[in-house]
Amino acid sequence: MTVRLLDFHAEWCGPCKTQDPILEEIQEDLGDAFELQKVDVDEEQDVANQYQVRSLPTLIVENDDGVVDRFVGVTQREDIEAALTEAGA
Repeated sequence: MTVRLLDFHAEWCGPCKTQDPILEEIQEDLGDAFELQKVDVDEEQDVANQYQVRSLPTLIVENDDGVVDRFVGVTQREDIEAALTEAGA
């Protein structure tokens, strides 16, 4: 099963810069257990609209069955890891 973490962000978003190191740590520790896909909402508005992203940062955890969890605002590592585990990572 493929598990993806979609990180909706923008260059001008201050809280997004706070979220980045948390995501990098998770990716280092979990490695290939999930795929991190960074989505710049200014460059990929169609993808942001598809997922109905209205605030930044927004993190969406999904697997082959669809969206498992969604976080808006800076999210702590433990919450993200729990959602990834639930999704099958």
